Amino acid sequence: MKFAILVNEGPFNHQASDTAYHFARAALDKGHQILRVFFYYDGVHNGNRLSSPQADERNIVARWSALAEQSGTDLAVCVAAGLRRGIKDEVLAPGFRITGLGQLVEAGIDADRTLVFGD
Repeated sequence: MKFAILVNEGPFNHQASDTAYHFARAALDKGHQILRVFFYYDGVHNGNRLSSPQADERNIVARWSALAEQSGTDLAVCVAAGLRRGIKDEVLAPGFRITGLGQLVEAGIDADRTLVFGD
């Protein structure tokens, strides 16, 4: 099955990012395909390489980067939502890229299912 994932919440204020990450990891482990993870609204903070949680805390930004590196999953950050929140190319973590809402629409068309995490 082909999935598109939409993440609307930031990595440190809501469970949505963690849940989306664990879903994506489990789906890939079961042989499914993640066409794209699209980060929108406060979800764009998931791609900020400047976030620096303490060593004893989970680092969801690093987890997303590792997922992209290991699986080739496309991590797309909405340009408009990102710019409103200070997220530009120079602060993106590895594996993330800035793009427009058209990439979300495209993923939704090509996927068998689109899952939304967060409000």
